[in-house]
Amino acid sequence: MWRSAPPFGELLSGCRHSAVHLEMRDHYDDPDEAPRVQAWKSGYRPDPADRATWWRPWLDMVAETVARGVVIRRARVVSEPVSEYTRYLYDGTFTNVAAGEQIGWLPRRKASDLALPGNDFWVFDGRLVRFGYFSGEGTYLGDDVTDDPAVVKLCADAFEGVWDRATPHEDYRI
Repeated sequence: MWRSAPPFGELLSGCRHSAVHLEMRDHYDDPDEAPRVQAWKSGYRPDPADRATWWRPWLDMVAETVARGVVIRRARVVSEPVSEYTRYLYDGTFTNVAAGEQIGWLPRRKASDLALPGNDFWVFDGRLVRFGYFSGEGTYLGDDVTDDPAVVKLCADAFEGVWDRATPHEDYRI
């Protein structure tokens, strides 16, 4: 059944085993993130020693979830050479890793023979999918969730196909 998605924090707090996220865009235009992107363009980089300045409240939520024993994996399918926005993501990904996420990067050319859904998604505990919708310019338009077993399987299989080929963040170079 398809329905409007509850708040993301509610989905993650209800997760017991795993949460996987597949990102397939080269640019996201999140107004809340715009100041961080502009600071990055001006030369700012997060200080590994100053966790208080990292992306909050997201990283706190991740750390709390991982501390409960939930495995969080994120795979990014990216065009190469990477976009400026992907460079921004890459430079800050160490904070996600420090919070407990596992991150993998897959060049788009290595995903050509994988069947991938048309939208970014999360799969929670292998039972619920949350799709995120974006405009062509990367503006977030909304989301919905489904527990339809066929859709859950499609997304879980797609994620694992990407994850199996992805390069772990610590080994990926842009």
